[in-house]
Amino acid sequence: MSKKESMNTNTSAVSEVETFNIDKEENFSEWFTEIVKRAELADIRYNVKGFIVCRQWSTIAMKRMFDFYEKELDKFGHEPTIFPMVIPESNFQIEKDHVEGFNPEVFWIDRAGNDTLEEKLILRPTSETAMYPLYSLWIRSWRDLPLKLYQSGSVFRYEGKSTRPFLRSREFWWIESHNVFQTMEEAIAQTREDMQIAYNVMTDIFGIPIIYFQRPEWDKFAGAVHTYAADTLMPDGKFLQLPSTHLLGSNFAKAFNITYTDQNGEEKIAYQTCYGPAISRIFGGMIAVHGDNNGLIFPFDVAPKQIVIVPIPKKEDIRHLEEYCIEIADVLRKKDYRVKIDMSDSRPGDKYYFWEMKGVPLRFEIGNKEFKKKDITIFRRDTRERIIVSFDKLVSIVADIGKAITENIRNKAQTKFDESISDANTLDELEERINDKKMCKIPWCSIDLDGEACAVEIKDQLAATVRGRDMREIDAGVISKKGEKCFICGKPASCYVYVGKQY
Repeated sequence: MSKKESMNTNTSAVSEVETFNIDKEENFSEWFTEIVKRAELADIRYNVKGFIVCRQWSTIAMKRMFDFYEKELDKFGHEPTIFPMVIPESNFQIEKDHVEGFNPEVFWIDRAGNDTLEEKLILRPTSETAMYPLYSLWIRSWRDLPLKLYQSGSVFRYEGKSTRPFLRSREFWWIESHNVFQTMEEAIAQTREDMQIAYNVMTDIFGIPIIYFQRPEWDKFAGAVHTYAADTLMPDGKFLQLPSTHLLGSNFAKAFNITYTDQNGEEKIAYQTCYGPAISRIFGGMIAVHGDNNGLIFPFDVAPKQIVIVPIPKKEDIRHLEEYCIEIADVLRKKDYRVKIDMSDSRPGDKYYFWEMKGVPLRFEIGNKEFKKKDITIFRRDTRERIIVSFDKLVSIVADIGKAITENIRNKAQTKFDESISDANTLDELEERINDKKMCKIPWCSIDLDGEACAVEIKDQLAATVRGRDMREIDAGVISKKGEKCFICGKPASCYVYVGKQY
């Protein structure tokens, strides 16, 4: 960058800035890298590959995202807990499919100080093997069920692919919910509830469009009966997996001896599910979906700062404009809005650019004209429109505009997402659609293991993956049309699947 930027959001904006000027749709990779750096979302210079430092702006937003998700889990009867970050190797080895699936991604600990540990530990990649030995002690009777617990924190996976801040890293921040039931039917119902929670938070609050897929049998969570995962689409046409929920059945319960005495006094095996929304990855997906060529755009309730007040004084106006700005901020803060007054010496245009790039939803421009009339000029980050409102109507206007901002960016993202869905009936058509940044719905032979060979061929030829069946179609009983065939193997199609490239 040719001009030095001052990014201290606690004191001032920036004295001189270089225009962002990167086309997100044409060069998403560069756009994402630059916005992470310029908006000070993360610092990748921490000297361990794949581990990033989340800076204030992203951390504040992610704390709010955690809060929204945790409140939704609480509403549906989940309760919080905290388990250790380390898992003994003996725990990890109990469920063989789980071990086989996660072993390549594990970080091992074998020393403490100068001593070699008697038993190696792992940094948790996920917490089934940490939590379930205790579940087997806590659950005795049917009265102890259902048990629905979650914890929030970070997990560690030795990601072998190229890492990317927020989207793919070796430490990420998430919530994981682990649930136990008397019956398989209750466990299945829990997976549907998990999906509803995702739509309530991901789409309604964060504004991220998603489709929940049942993953193919060759791409499910290690040890699960079925895996269901929500995908969104990035501006470069690649799928990004967001929350996933796993129907574990009795596989882990058998391995960890999670049983209960039923109403008739008989000992029964329990049924389980687990659910993992990765907040740091959702944050990366959110800024990618909503941002534009001027920088970040936040849903109103998630934004680290919702309002920035920029006084535009002449020398003789400074004192009374500052007092008016403070009066405005005090009124809004009493209503719990997050407000910043930029009293720096920077030029107004530089302040405008800076806070637009940071994604602050509303900017108040206060000059002598506004002061004299007791007005506020409000700039909306999402539409780039200005309106003038009177001071006495400010609180109600801000509430209305805040809702309108989130609704607008949500609808805009959903429209683009829906327009990105395409059909293909040949391999050549599939390649053309994927190269055009589309996700493709195609007739498919089977998402059971019988279909894996066709998925491998698509991956080899197009570097694309089969994401699975749309859960809405499964629940509606949608199957392929009579006479349709899988155009990879030529066998009769049994369903439709979505295909595309992925992160």
